[in-house]
Amino acid sequence: MQDNSVVGTPARLLRHRWPDRLYHWLMAASMLTLLGTGFLPILGIKFAWVDVHWIAGVVLTVLVLLHIVRALFFLTPRNIWIRWREFSDAVGASAADLLGRAGNKRMIGKYAVGQKVFHHGVAAVVLTAVVTGLIMMIGIDGPLWERNPLFISEGARGIVFVLHGFAGLFSITMIMVHVYFAFRPEKLYMTRSMIRGWISRKEYEHNHDPELWSIRDP
Repeated sequence: MQDNSVVGTPARLLRHRWPDRLYHWLMAASMLTLLGTGFLPILGIKFAWVDVHWIAGVVLTVLVLLHIVRALFFLTPRNIWIRWREFSDAVGASAADLLGRAGNKRMIGKYAVGQKVFHHGVAAVVLTAVVTGLIMMIGIDGPLWERNPLFISEGARGIVFVLHGFAGLFSITMIMVHVYFAFRPEKLYMTRSMIRGWISRKEYEHNHDPELWSIRDP
């Protein structure tokens, strides 16, 4: 991974370890499966979608739980927190852009403030989808359980269905935003790192503040 062609400084810096890359792509596959099985029947494409939908939901639930454990105990949680310095820098840069005043390039931590806000939004939407989906699963027959339509009241069931539907709609929007930014030229090095794991030393020095993201942090 690291080419020490320059003494003491690796030519390639690890940004995402393989478990984190695997989680990202498995989560993407499960969410696309959930959205496809959830919305295609509404559009008139009929197929046996229920079993595929809840199985993908269980996979997503397991992935989210594993990610929470890994993030809390094996990664560096502060990399995803929005620090006051980052927030003030982002506000200042946005104000300068609105006023047409070009400023110095704003260095970021491992993630930009926008990425962190997006992450927290995705977390809220996915957790809503997972919790409501698990409640809805109780209303269908499964291989290890029998349906229990009386588990919650009719009114509560309606709220659960509405929240689950909104989570699905927001997920579509977030995926579109994510794909758009992933293919922007200045973000392509980040996209590559989610596939191959690394960024170059030049990319790190050009975009990232060592005080906000130490390359020693997982």
